[in-house]
Amino acid sequence: MKVLVCGGAGYIGSHTCVTLLEHGHDVVIFDNFSNSSQVVVDRIGELSGASVRFVRGDVRDQDALETLLADGVDAVIHFAALKDVSGSCQQPLVYFENNIVGTIALLHAMQSAGVKNLVFSSSATVYGEPEAVPITESAPLRATNPYGLTKLVMEQVIGELCKTDPEFSAILLRYFNPAGAHPSGHIGEDPNGAPSNLLPYVAQVAVGLRDRLDIFGNDYPTRDGTGVRDYIHVMDLADAHVKALQKLGQGGCVTLNLGAGRGHSVLEVVSAFECASGRRVPYQFVARRHGDVAEAWADPSRAEKILGWHAQYNLRRMCEDAWRWQSGHPNGYRS
Repeated sequence: MKVLVCGGAGYIGSHTCVTLLEHGHDVVIFDNFSNSSQVVVDRIGELSGASVRFVRGDVRDQDALETLLADGVDAVIHFAALKDVSGSCQQPLVYFENNIVGTIALLHAMQSAGVKNLVFSSSATVYGEPEAVPITESAPLRATNPYGLTKLVMEQVIGELCKTDPEFSAILLRYFNPAGAHPSGHIGEDPNGAPSNLLPYVAQVAVGLRDRLDIFGNDYPTRDGTGVRDYIHVMDLADAHVKALQKLGQGGCVTLNLGAGRGHSVLEVVSAFECASGRRVPYQFVARRHGDVAEAWADPSRAEKILGWHAQYNLRRMCEDAWRWQSGHPNGYRS
């Protein structure tokens, strides 16, 4: 298939592009480098041994998207969104405009070009505070921050399009906590500023970029008092996107959780990373953050039933691959 990957130079997008190319798909990357780099595009080509077409542009540019889609594109994978929870709380309008308006522009362009296959990058943040774990796709949706709200609205917009156009086929993938890096160590997570996710922050402490890790709360009703989350290797996520692509074309909208189906506490992640890196990770306990929950992990059984997919990599492997990337690139792609 010829696949347009919006946001294909980002963290999850870049790993997915490598996997798509390895499976013989023709990939066109569309990205504005707001949270990525030209270096990523070059390395995608090097890792896959395949030709990569790249077009620099913004997902809100409907005209540019229509031009690309009219060139024989079969399907779209949509990663292009701002994703920092705290940033969304500080600048909600920026997030609403980029994420929601950008998705609407993409859907307009797809309609105009007659492209009716979409894999969408969603998030477990749409669940907010869960009533129970593991979390199924039928759990209540109640996003508690602007970022999560944008993902929820984007899902709803895509769902409404599927209702009005029975030929439009979409698979919405709700990620839990992506982690790790390509096993080569040549591409990985390179956040702008302080990482908003646990594992890249731990990696930056281990490599000496940061003095210590702040652990928000040690009095949760969990096995060691720290929050428990579902971590999933980025290569498992990439594999799920390839499998989702193969299921498109039947019309309708399908929503799937992507997680390992088990939880690890913050202290367990720190311990696993210390073992993988051979480095000590200093930390201190600080007050809980508003909105954090004690435990959250996925029920991924629906993804296994529909896609034939399940997570292959464990926490140890996530830490090993993340350390290989971070130790080889202390300053990310600027190293």
